[in-house]
Amino acid sequence: MIKHLPALLIVIPLLTAIITHLIGRINWVLSWYAVTIATFISFVISLSLLQTVLVQGRISYWMGGWEPPWGIEYAIDYLNVFVLIIVSFMAFAGAIYSRNNINVEIDDDRKPFFYSVYLLFVTGLMGMVITGDIFNIYVFLEITSLSGYALVALGKKRQALVAGFNYLVMGTVGATFFLLGIGYLYLMTGTLNIADLAARLPEFYQTKAIFTAFAFIVVGLSIKLAVFPLGFWLPNAYTYAPSTVSAVMAATGSKVAAYALIRVMFTVFTLNFFAETPFNFQYILLIFAVAAILVGSIMALAQTDIKKMLAFSSMGQIGYIVLGISLMSVTGMIGSLVVLLNDALMKGALFFAVGAVVYRTGLTSIENFRGLGKKMPWSMAAFTIAGLSMTGVPLTVGFVSKWYLAVASIESGMWWLVPIILLSSLLTAIYFWRIIDSIWLKPAPGEESLEQGHDYHRTPVKANDAPLSMLIPTFTIAVLCIVFGVFAYAPVSLAEKAAVILLK
Repeated sequence: MIKHLPALLIVIPLLTAIITHLIGRINWVLSWYAVTIATFISFVISLSLLQTVLVQGRISYWMGGWEPPWGIEYAIDYLNVFVLIIVSFMAFAGAIYSRNNINVEIDDDRKPFFYSVYLLFVTGLMGMVITGDIFNIYVFLEITSLSGYALVALGKKRQALVAGFNYLVMGTVGATFFLLGIGYLYLMTGTLNIADLAARLPEFYQTKAIFTAFAFIVVGLSIKLAVFPLGFWLPNAYTYAPSTVSAVMAATGSKVAAYALIRVMFTVFTLNFFAETPFNFQYILLIFAVAAILVGSIMALAQTDIKKMLAFSSMGQIGYIVLGISLMSVTGMIGSLVVLLNDALMKGALFFAVGAVVYRTGLTSIENFRGLGKKMPWSMAAFTIAGLSMTGVPLTVGFVSKWYLAVASIESGMWWLVPIILLSSLLTAIYFWRIIDSIWLKPAPGEESLEQGHDYHRTPVKANDAPLSMLIPTFTIAVLCIVFGVFAYAPVSLAEKAAVILLK
């Protein structure tokens, strides 16, 4: 059974997705139990695969016993086991969190459907990460995308349907570009296995077909990753989706798209390919990364809705990931991979905390966060920790990733990137501090003293903290923002191993 763990990582959530919808017709709570168990098993399998990779090195699992490149291969190395742990852990946390959260954000008759689609979304993400076949990445990408559209559209607000439709249109365009790129690669090499492609491609590096394939694939994945200026579908999708969906999608969806981009750029292709291209792809990617960092931070600063602010903040974090990739150095790649983990934790905690506020008050306006520190201390403490981490406060995960990106920039002779990172951190500090200040240092709306000249004629927000099923994953993830900030060696060492292999 142990040798079949790579296959079980996909089979278990896929089959449970079918079972979940059936048993949910009896009682939707049974669906919740099924999803929680399935995601927990996936997380345990991911940890087991990590241990195997650390001891034995790369794992190659042949589906049906067919030898690659003729058969489909599941390949696990330092890079994708790192991402698998992120995805499976956040999926498990989201499953626990959803137990009470969906009571206020999803209609009762749609709950079994939600859990079934949620598992399909997770299955697609993990399939994209674990497969060693580039066409299979496309197949799992489509599973992820279709389920993602449905999850966004399940939001109760009418805007959720529009957001889901925009996501559908842009996602379809991105997937089409990606598939066209795969077609060109197959036309030139006659193989779809990633390792086999890496071996056969160098002799075709100077052909127009391969340049075209690379361009199509990068554009397609950039749309999925929501790289500026291709990612303006993202803010509304995160804003109007149910809070559980916003958190899990922000923590995993863009991270897996980033993984796919890294895998294609540095495994299917190599550094030699970029040296032979007629254009400087590194600087093109760098320009988009810097634009994403600055535009995401500025747009987040201008928002009045907390979920939209976090969504634009995610665009800035995606810029950091692309920045590290564009530097094409080991230190830069470590920075990018660490951002994958760190942003998953930070955004997961932030969206979970916001979901707790939505659960108790139904409000997402930043103005309505005033005074919530006294009414929802645990949720707001988690929000504060994750918010400080987003600004890059030392001893948090946010500081670790920005440190590596700054060091990589200096090592690459691009010292001018350091002020941009600092400026982005300053903007992040401004838009998070205004919320943290309101949470802890200002009275709730309607509680202002008339003697001080404040009379907003509002009823005070009456709220208790969220249920334990929501608090436990929220606060656990927030604490991990500190744990991996203080003990950064664990994720950094794994990221370093992956970076060295990618850029060898």
